[in-house]
Amino acid sequence: MRKRASLIRTLVYDPPVILMDEPFGALDAQLRTELQLELLRLWQGSGQTVVFVTHDIEEALLLGDRVVVLGPVGRILLDREIRLGRPRSADELRVDPQFVALHKELSGALREERS
Repeated sequence: MRKRASLIRTLVYDPPVILMDEPFGALDAQLRTELQLELLRLWQGSGQTVVFVTHDIEEALLLGDRVVVLGPVGRILLDREIRLGRPRSADELRVDPQFVALHKELSGALREERS
């Protein structure tokens, strides 16, 4: 409930830019999915920009219109516009060939940086 209240408190002021740093990281999978969908529902059509930091590639692809993969010292490893249709469903995305290709590309950028 605290995460929901925090999300609502942030959105109620209608700021032009919202910064979210791993907001759903400590949640169980079911609540995380619920809050992701709630964020999308509230954000859709608002005109607000959301900068969402996550280590979860699937979450980035589900929520984002653009994904930037950062390496050491903030170096940009990859910057991709995400052109998956909306509304997005995690269950449907997982089998979408475009999603799979994007997931591989992002994973590859991360692996390349580590080696």
